Amino acid sequence: MPFQNEIVLFASVFVFFGGLVCFFRLFGKNGIFAWTVICTIAANIEVLILVHAYGLDTTLGNVLYASSFLATDIMSEVFGKKEANRCVKIGIATNITFIIISQSWFLYVPAEADTMAGPIRTVFANTPRVMISSLIAYAICELYDVWAYHHLWDWTTKKWGNSRRFLWLRNNGSTLVSQLINVLAFNLLAFVGVFETSIIVQILVFGYAIFIVTSLLDTPFLYLARYIADKHPELLEK
Repeated sequence: MPFQNEIVLFASVFVFFGGLVCFFRLFGKNGIFAWTVICTIAANIEVLILVHAYGLDTTLGNVLYASSFLATDIMSEVFGKKEANRCVKIGIATNITFIIISQSWFLYVPAEADTMAGPIRTVFANTPRVMISSLIAYAICELYDVWAYHHLWDWTTKKWGNSRRFLWLRNNGSTLVSQLINVLAFNLLAFVGVFETSIIVQILVFGYAIFIVTSLLDTPFLYLARYIADKHPELLEK
């Protein structure tokens, strides 16, 4: 099918961001925590797959990973800085736990009739490097994102005297920089020596281009989450 990768990538933005907002609407704060765990594990598996889309090679996981930034922004906007940082800590703990669990599988000796140990080993053989790289990048850029979000929020509130205004500025101002940190830190740590330099450059360029687009597209979903919180104050108790 022509442009299949491009269509799926574009559609996934709305599916993943919309899915996160649905989790928030259904489960409140716990829904955002749950989404953070899901996307942290799934994105670190997806990133092992290299696809060609929009004329460049890129790894999967960019869009799903971008939803984790929307998760912390919703948490910041609705529940505050403390809970947003808690969300980041849950993501870090999830990374560490999954590394330990996935590597423990290889301590077993497969039965003679086993047909899955080989493929699973192939998939997860590079997982420690990828997930450790992801862990480092995630911790740095997400903690920065939360700090920058509230720094911009305090600045706009003091300057214009209205804490409700400029949501788009604190959202994009924090996320665009933190995503650049993430793209550079993760891809250089994870893929130097794995892919050729030209491929890594394409991954960096296209990866950040995707994050620019997703950062801009996640703003309406953040406004929607705040609207839901205003209309359903009971969610603040979940």
